[in-house]
Amino acid sequence: MGGNPHVLLIDCSDQKGIVHKVTGVLYRWNLNIEEQGEFVDHLSKHFFMRTVIRGGLDASSVLKELKEHVPTDAVLRLEELRTKKIVILASKEAHCLGDLLIRDHYGELNAEILAVLSNHSILEDLARKFNTPFICISHGHKTRAQYDEEVLAILKNYRVDYLILARYMRILSDRFVNVYTNRIINIHHSFLPAFSGAKPYHQAYQRGVKIIGATAHFVTADLDQGPIIAQDVISIGHSKTPEQLMQAGRDVEKTVLAKALRLVFEERVFVHQNRTIIFD
Repeated sequence: MGGNPHVLLIDCSDQKGIVHKVTGVLYRWNLNIEEQGEFVDHLSKHFFMRTVIRGGLDASSVLKELKEHVPTDAVLRLEELRTKKIVILASKEAHCLGDLLIRDHYGELNAEILAVLSNHSILEDLARKFNTPFICISHGHKTRAQYDEEVLAILKNYRVDYLILARYMRILSDRFVNVYTNRIINIHHSFLPAFSGAKPYHQAYQRGVKIIGATAHFVTADLDQGPIIAQDVISIGHSKTPEQLMQAGRDVEKTVLAKALRLVFEERVFVHQNRTIIFD
């Protein structure tokens, strides 16, 4: 069946027969379902559905008919699955940025990196090696609000789907976060909610933990408290120093961030309150 694949996302209160009604509408429009997933959160009585469809599509007409068959509180999205446009924000550490640049170079990222933006110049050579524009904005002698306004002014030049914080070691202002609600993805070098904030590996060492991990999450105004997208851990022994924990953790950070971006870029993530529902 021709046409580019589209994804239909439905988020609403639960009701008997939703799947039957929705798939019936898609059938009447001669659309082929290539992938289908549903989930009901029984505590909140909320329904989530992700459907990948293909065929000649009049999106506005299909959405209009779908709205006649789903609860009135339903949030519906129907859009083409496409490559996302991103800007990566980084500071001094190269491992996450380098991994994303390599994945992009080999066509594994499903995104177009428009630029790398940093508050330090140390990563410029790395970005240039991949012919990626690099923007350095020094944070010296500026308040957080002043600095964020400069960054926001630069970002206005780009049609960005998502901002990726690849070990960007700055706390974003509330205004910054609100401009890009649910469109900023951060990799935190810890298995949240444990060891949030600064120096989590040192915190882990002091507690004598036996596993360390990383967490990719959407950024909210509450530091390190946004909806979690992906996490992973590795086992470690008592002989590891904080520096060795950091080195081991970098490998986990790279894979967790890459997984989270794949899920988000393929429209597999719903944000519901401060949780995520993920179809993988």
